[in-house]
This record gives sequence, structure tokens and C-alpha cells, in this order.
Amino acid sequence: MAHLIRRAGFGANGAEIDAAAKAGYEATVGVLVGPAGADPGAASTPPPDFPLAKDQKKGSAPQDYELVGWWLARMAAVTQPLVEKRTFFWHGHFATSLQKVKSVGFMLKQNQTLRTLGGGDFSALAHAMVRDPAMMLWLDSAGNTLKAPNENLARELMELFTLGVGNYTETDVREAARALTGWRLDVNGGATLVPRLHDATSKTVLGKSADFDDASLVDWLVQQPASPKFIAARAWNRFGMPGPIPDDVSGRLQAAYGANRDFSALLKALFLDPVFRGPQARYALVKQPAEYVVGVLRALKIKIDTGQNSKDVQALRTALSGLGQIPFYPPNVGGWPEGTAWLTTAAAQTRFVFAEWAVGRGDLSEVATASPSQRLDAVAHLLGVDAFTDRSSAALREVVADPKQLVTLALIAPEYLVN
Repeated sequence: MAHLIRRAGFGANGAEIDAAAKAGYEATVGVLVGPAGADPGAASTPPPDFPLAKDQKKGSAPQDYELVGWWLARMAAVTQPLVEKRTFFWHGHFATSLQKVKSVGFMLKQNQTLRTLGGGDFSALAHAMVRDPAMMLWLDSAGNTLKAPNENLARELMELFTLGVGNYTETDVREAARALTGWRLDVNGGATLVPRLHDATSKTVLGKSADFDDASLVDWLVQQPASPKFIAARAWNRFGMPGPIPDDVSGRLQAAYGANRDFSALLKALFLDPVFRGPQARYALVKQPAEYVVGVLRALKIKIDTGQNSKDVQALRTALSGLGQIPFYPPNVGGWPEGTAWLTTAAAQTRFVFAEWAVGRGDLSEVATASPSQRLDAVAHLLGVDAFTDRSSAALREVVADPKQLVTLALIAPEYLVN
């Protein structure tokens, strides 16, 4: 149960695990994937009001900090964490960076689209992304014309978004780029087709000749047999285990995804899969920095101020910068790295500084009120750690007399860094 809640959200604490254990595994999966009613945590963290315009200048920090702080606060506050975890997954899948887009309004709009459409028909999400203003700026499709087709969006649409490497040719990229011509950003922050700039002639993509436009191109790509297999593998790598997805797992996830390309059904099948529930998947992933930071905020019940010039947001930005993952700033179109790339010597020092900051702000009452002999169990319960190894336990027992030191060290223990 702790494994499930860690993967479907941002860490787990003892109270969440205890409540889920009473409800049962299958019932908990159902609630996580298909939550009922509004989320009070989301309601308490409404999105900022930013203009839809390409107006963000490099080095203009206040709105940038407000955007990042808002999403961190929402991820920490929600009671339906899979919605935000899924949005974070899609943010890495359709990776787009504010550094080039330079519009907090466009980045927020994309974030809301990922959240709204990310649990349903994948084709609807893919359709939205090819006309998304932030994506258009990020991959230069806002200047794509029939006389000079830009291949960036066409290539990434196939390689990173729908099919995967090896499932298309360079000719397919060139032909698909022609299908995506003619789109421009309008004064209202939306996308508008300019017919005279669009190539309306026949194109041949993946063996089919037609007068493809952006909509029919996306429809054709998601119909390819490689697409559901690719999406299943991407989900498995982020929610299940690293490395190639086992064939039997892939088959089960693709069957759940089905003709409706239902990503929530795929996630439900993933969480119920015997391989996911088995020992080989447990602790197989390393927490991404944003997952780690948000998990600490949630476990210690830290409420952060998200206003402009917020010292809380500055502290979180410093930590995430040191760890190498600031939301809205993926390093490239492929998104962030995964696995042991996050376990560096420099990152260990950053985690320690962040853990000290969090302990100074957080609720340690569960550990502080326990007797010294019970504090090791109390900190494991607080942080949702199944058990510390003998080596970690020996180190933690040396500081059980000081709850702050104990929680600080537990937050940087290997058992808390894995997922």
C-alpha cells in the first residue's frame, strides 16, 4: 500500500497508508485513479492570473517565481495527488521550457491543459498540444509555412510524443512538417490557421497519402500500432520500473488503454498489475527532485507562501536548482533524466540543506512526542518509509534524542530517496 501511494503521488505518510490499508488495495486504486468530488487542496491553490502573451523577459523573476511556487504549493496541498502527479508526468512527456517560451501565461495554459485532458483520451491531449501556444513557441511551429516547413514539431510529435524512435522515417518527418504548416499565434493567445500559409496538397506519412492537416496527422499517428505500446512504456518507466517494459505488462496496459486511448484506464491497470505489486518494482525508481521536495512538504505539513518575492519559494527554487529540476524548466525537449542521475554528491549536500530548512518549518510532533526508543519507528511512519536498513538504523539511533536531527537525517537516508 505504501508503494502504491508513493508512486501515485508525492511520497506517503503513515496516516495516508493507514487509511488506505483500511479501505483495501483495489478500492484505493479506484479512488486514486477516479477521485470523486472536488479537491479542497486544489481549491485552496487557485492558479495565478497571467496574461496570454509572449511577454516574459529573461531575468524577470517575480511572475516566474509565482508560477513555480503556485504549482509546488498545489502539489503539496492536494488530497487527490494522482491528478498532479499525472500532470507532472505529462509535463516531462510534452517537455516545454519557460526559458524559450518566455510567457508565464502560455506555460500556465499548457499546464492546465495537461491537467484537464491528461486523464482521458490521449488523442485529445495530442491534438491540444500541437496547437498549444507554449509548444508552438518551444518547437518553432508558430513560424511554419508551406514555403519553409519547420520540422521540429513534426519530429518530436513522432519521436517523443506518439510513436518513439525507430517507428518513422526522415521522409515521414518532412511530410508531417508540411501538414503542420500555416498556424500562427493570435492576439488573444490562441492558435489560428492562416490558409495561405498552409500546404494543402497531398502528403505521404507512414504509408498513407492524404491531404493531411494537423488534426488528421495526429489521428493517423495515434492509430499506429506503435503508439499505444510507446505510451504504455513511457507510463511504466515513470510509474512502474526503469528499463524495457515486460511484454506481458505492455500487453495488459495496452488492452486497458484500448481504442479510446484512455490514460486513466492504463494507469489503473498499471497499479493493479501483478508485476507492479510484486517485489521487483518496489523501490525500483529514484525520486525525481520535484517529487522529493513536494513529498517533504506534504509529510511535514509545510504551508508555503507563494506570493511574489516569497522567501519560501526562493528556498524551494534554490533546492530544486541544486537538485537539477525546476518545474517549467526542463533541460530540453526530451525532458529530465531519470534514475540514478539524481544521486550525485552535489545533490546530497543540497538535500541536507533543504532538509534542515524543512525541519525548521515542519510539524515534527509525531516524532517529538514519541519516546526515544520509539522515535525510529515514528519517523518511518511519518515519512512513509517501510523500514530502514540496519546501516541507516544505526546512524539514526545516534540522534534519537534530538527529533530535529533525526528527521533531518531520515530525509536524506537512502530509503527515503527511492520510490
